[in-house]
Amino acid sequence: MRPDPYDYEERSHRPPVPSGNAGVLTYLVLVGLGMLLAGIALWLVGAFRGKDVPLNDPDARPREPVPAEPLDSDEREAVNLFKKLKPSVVNVDIVQVRRTIWDDRPAEFQTGAGSGFIWDDEGRIVTNYHVIEQLFLNPRETRFDPRFARRNPNTVPRVVLSDRSAYDTLVVGFDPNSDLAVLQFDPQNRPPRDKIRKIELGTSHDLEVGQKVYAIGNPFGLSLTMTRGIISALDRSIETPGGSRIYGCIQTDAAINPGNSGGPLLDKSGRLIGVNTAITTPAENGGNVGIGFAIPADTVNQVVTQIIRNGRALRPTLGIAKLIDQQKLRRARYDHGVMIESLVPKGPAEKAGLQGIRVNAAGRIVQVGDIILAINGEPIESHEDFERVQRKLKPGETATLRIQRQDTEMDVVLTVGGA
Repeated sequence: MRPDPYDYEERSHRPPVPSGNAGVLTYLVLVGLGMLLAGIALWLVGAFRGKDVPLNDPDARPREPVPAEPLDSDEREAVNLFKKLKPSVVNVDIVQVRRTIWDDRPAEFQTGAGSGFIWDDEGRIVTNYHVIEQLFLNPRETRFDPRFARRNPNTVPRVVLSDRSAYDTLVVGFDPNSDLAVLQFDPQNRPPRDKIRKIELGTSHDLEVGQKVYAIGNPFGLSLTMTRGIISALDRSIETPGGSRIYGCIQTDAAINPGNSGGPLLDKSGRLIGVNTAITTPAENGGNVGIGFAIPADTVNQVVTQIIRNGRALRPTLGIAKLIDQQKLRRARYDHGVMIESLVPKGPAEKAGLQGIRVNAAGRIVQVGDIILAINGEPIESHEDFERVQRKLKPGETATLRIQRQDTEMDVVLTVGGA
């Protein structure tokens, strides 16, 4: 049988392989010895080469730095703003005094931290309610009615100024529904008057998406940290610790993190346009992902003024106790507005002659309630619309409600109450 030529050619060029166990062992020893010798050679080359290069230079001198370029307009704006606002922004620490198990002497422990800013020349400070909530023994009850608050006698809100001087403060009042609180320097221990630098107040009703904004605060305990961004959206709503909602909030991509709560959101002129209060984050205790929210300055101005006057904020109310479920109303072919189910006895709506539904002894509806179509010209299409517009009213002022009663539309004027 003729041998395969390809097989012959392949075998004729194949390198010989040692046969048997002894041959394999010899082969491995030779390879290992070669690698060892190569490594030693490389080490020797590196060692001798290194001896030829000096590692130190006795004549070494510091390098000449390159002169800095002048600040551009954006940088100069940010630098000037920070210098201007720095004295007005503070840290707000909640400090608890207690005895430790190993020492009879009282020791201080920080149980909470946030940011704030000086509101007026009298030394009042504004921050978020949730920053100071640990001052109270019954925070759950306090959220729903500040009059039920019971203070923890061993805790105190302490304010730290930009020069790191610290002062214990008093609680003027707070409003969990707006997530705002007002503190004031203790008259027995207050900073010199030249250190009390109130912030400049702006407005929020005239803001535009895309405006440049700055945030200054105390994120993660890093005091006087400034970040900047833009207004990403307006008229957002967020939930407060009390479970209600704040409407008209400012959304920003300026970095806001835990500890920024209660600090100012500023326009490029350094005016207060909002109070930083919340962030959206995918993790429970995560940081900034570019979605932060601030309570608008117009709301802050109204609520803080009421807290200073009364110790709490009076929520505007039209005296409407309950509205009909929106889905039921639409199924009944009422395509617009919200229907009154019941009124607050002797409240503004009842005094103005508005009507809720009436039922007979069998529980059947014998009269439908008035349908609110608009308040002060703003259309009302949902419960959220009603609550949002009602929040913008002020106690003592008049409001005009456009209503539908049966098949007739009419305007009703009433005086806004406060609760």
